[in-house]
Amino acid sequence: MKTIDRIKKEINIASGKIKASLVIKNANIVNVLTGEIEKGDVAVENGKIIGVGQYNGFNEIDIDGKYLAPSFIDGHIHLESSMVTPNNFEESVLPHGTTAVVTDPHEIANVAGTSGIDYMLDATRNLILDIFFMLPSCVPATEMDESGAILHAEDLVKYYDNDRVLGLAEVMDFGATCAGQDMLMAKIVDAVERDRVIDGHAPMISDKDLSAYVTAGVKSDHECSNIEEAKKKFRRGQWIMVREGTAAQNLEALLPMFQYPFCFRSMLVTDDKHPNDLIKKGHMDYIIRKAISLGADPAIAIRMASFNPAKYFRIDNVGAIAPNYIANMVVIDNLTDFRIEKVFKEGKLVCEDGKIVLREKEYHAPLQIPDRVIHSFNMDEIYAKQFRLTKKGDNLRLIKLLAGEIITEELIVKADPIADPDRDIVKVGVFERHKKTGHYGLGFINGYGLKKGAIATSIAHDSHNLIIAGVNDEDMAIAANFVRENNGGIALVVDGQVVSSIPLRIGGLMTDEKLNVMNRKLKHFKEKAKEAGITEGIDPLMTLSFASLPVIPSLRINTYGVIDVYKQEIVEVSF
Repeated sequence: MKTIDRIKKEINIASGKIKASLVIKNANIVNVLTGEIEKGDVAVENGKIIGVGQYNGFNEIDIDGKYLAPSFIDGHIHLESSMVTPNNFEESVLPHGTTAVVTDPHEIANVAGTSGIDYMLDATRNLILDIFFMLPSCVPATEMDESGAILHAEDLVKYYDNDRVLGLAEVMDFGATCAGQDMLMAKIVDAVERDRVIDGHAPMISDKDLSAYVTAGVKSDHECSNIEEAKKKFRRGQWIMVREGTAAQNLEALLPMFQYPFCFRSMLVTDDKHPNDLIKKGHMDYIIRKAISLGADPAIAIRMASFNPAKYFRIDNVGAIAPNYIANMVVIDNLTDFRIEKVFKEGKLVCEDGKIVLREKEYHAPLQIPDRVIHSFNMDEIYAKQFRLTKKGDNLRLIKLLAGEIITEELIVKADPIADPDRDIVKVGVFERHKKTGHYGLGFINGYGLKKGAIATSIAHDSHNLIIAGVNDEDMAIAANFVRENNGGIALVVDGQVVSSIPLRIGGLMTDEKLNVMNRKLKHFKEKAKEAGITEGIDPLMTLSFASLPVIPSLRINTYGVIDVYKQEIVEVSF
């Protein structure tokens, strides 16, 4: 609480008249406001930065010329993609210098509606890591999808009373936005009336459609896969989120965004990040390190992971090392290796040498996880005969998967509607799992590489129905039923045997196990998937899980069948 005496004391510390509680000495300070590297000390009092220059403190930490920078903010992530609960996610990213993330809980919301949002809000209390929320705008993603819930504006509006809710999350149904659909407009109006930010998700949109989309109030985009697209959206006033995650890796293609003038309205995000990436590479520090290795100015790269997201999301007094800013800072060994040695949160040393060393508040997991979150499967047994396509034509339409991307291409080949591993034609099915509708769609993918068996998972963006890819109908049924019977997870079946599996009891998306435990299981699964033929450069889980999202071009598959995203129409598989 601010008092006259407290402000006077802080002024006297800033003036050098009295000592600060903490001074970080002999730092190379990364000034993200000017792009300079300043040599000096940083004085901290009451959790905020009081002065930058030459200071003395009751507690002094000499970092001997190492670099001091603002800590990092991930401006767009789905925590569910880490496949672990928020407290376990925190343990993995906080030592890497991330002290805040902005999450969109639309994965769990698609499974369990507001019960899913409530769970995530409850599970993120009392963490060191600041977890802010954007409210899911598209549950389901479009009208051409089936999810576990349909969220209307009236379902969401109550959450704006929560201080950690910053706005409306990625507006994926850009067609409905440009058409002024009432249901979506109501959500946008609620955000605009409260002066909250609205995130976008509109791959390849341009020209008048882009103008209409921005006019609706959508202020950002994280789906740019090339620099021309990013510049078009930047010119029309959008902030560009440069994404480098597990499935989508756009950093190299968007490297010009690290230059003037683009660097002032661009930020770094992960979107989706799997356990192995978090353990092996890191989090925001990895993206900054990679950007620097590709020629980006270190101060600009750090700014795009600190000051810029704080400015965009209106998180006050965060993201820079300057007087009156919150003392969220990291000590970095050098600007090449970019190893995070210390992490300060509100002026307290919370991590050192890769470990959390201070936790003032005891973390309490939710006492009771909502039933809809735990028991998220409501579907009948699946049989091998359901995977057989009866309509036969001369041509087969394939969904071509691309390494390092979540966009797909259409590929037409001369073939019968059956799996043909020699030609990399893999069958795929998506079965509705939430409301026992019995709906399912069948199609074929190319670029996956599977030579034997089948893979099934309850992670299928964004509605998270049950998706199965395979070259053998019997194995596909076994894998599907294994996941169904376990109320969510991942299974790889070869010759009728489950050779690798991972249970995901929380919404069919997450486990409450530690990240390193989850990573060991995922590593085993991926090794077995590679033995089964998965293409090099293709993530057998992440790439498959995005094959069902009907808002990313050009072809997708869900419970209705194969969908042309541009036309938002179901198309024939065999014709």
